[in-house]
Amino acid sequence: MFTGLIAELGHITAIEKGESSAVFTIAAPALISQIALGDSVAINGVCLTATSISGDTFTADVMVQTLAVTSLSQLTVGGAVNLELAALLNTRMGGHMVQGHVDGVATVVAITPGEKWAQLDITVPDKLAKYIVNQGSICLDGVSLTVGEINDSNNNVTVWLIPETLERTNLSTKKSGDLINIEVDVLAKYVERLLAKGEKK
Repeated sequence: MFTGLIAELGHITAIEKGESSAVFTIAAPALISQIALGDSVAINGVCLTATSISGDTFTADVMVQTLAVTSLSQLTVGGAVNLELAALLNTRMGGHMVQGHVDGVATVVAITPGEKWAQLDITVPDKLAKYIVNQGSICLDGVSLTVGEINDSNNNVTVWLIPETLERTNLSTKKSGDLINIEVDVLAKYVERLLAKGEKK
């Protein structure tokens, strides 16, 4: 489990692509001392496993299915990635409950700079729109954010990015047309499942 509070902005140093998988090598100098083999690391919101460690880098294997349903397939060498280690239960739990199980890919409509914050507009897949509510939690590329506005006519969702978020994550680099990983609030999915099963009794 994660919280959506990014711990480091890492960088891709190598990508090895195979027929059914890829291996990402990621530089994480600030976090590397806390990463052990087998640890879960959220990379742009996708929960992956550290498979090797060398110097200030670690590797993670990415299966073809993960590449197909997330924006990780668009990563290139030198690209910045949001990194978070699994949450510890003995510290304050900021952000919100994030599983690292990406529900789909949204498309960036625009990012508009403001005096004190930036406005990020995205279009979400129709199947996920029902899980998103005003002032609710949403996770974009691993970043826990609060939903600001929703336009149901075109599935457009607006969030606002404070300077701290812009400085510590890769969201500041997004531009129109970019794909971004989205994980909706897991509680909404549990409620839907409970209601659906209850109706069948």
